[in-house]
Amino acid sequence: MEKLCPECGSKIIGRQDKKFCSDYCRNAFNNKVNRDSKNLIRNTNNRLRKNYKTLSDLNTTGKTKVTRAKLLNHNFDFTFFTSIYTTKTGNTYFYIYDQGYLPLENNYYLLIKKE
Repeated sequence: MEKLCPECGSKIIGRQDKKFCSDYCRNAFNNKVNRDSKNLIRNTNNRLRKNYKTLSDLNTTGKTKVTRAKLLNHNFDFTFFTSIYTTKTGNTYFYIYDQGYLPLENNYYLLIKKE
């Protein structure tokens, strides 16, 4: 019985347990199968990268106070961060890798960089 490649339909030549005619077809097939999960990861990483760049650009001294409006003007998305740190006094810092922010009163944020 002749086996056909599930990606391109070509005849498969070689070992009996071979499923694809080439590495290209195998990669193309698996990329299609895993597209949705990879898109979620890619989109999340892109959002984290943009947020990180925003914090890095605005926090040039290692400790800066900015308004929420300024962060939003840079398309900062408050739903994406990598970790949360709560101090003994109850302050909650949100981090994107080593760049963090602390919500303050009156829509201000303290931007900090972890040393």
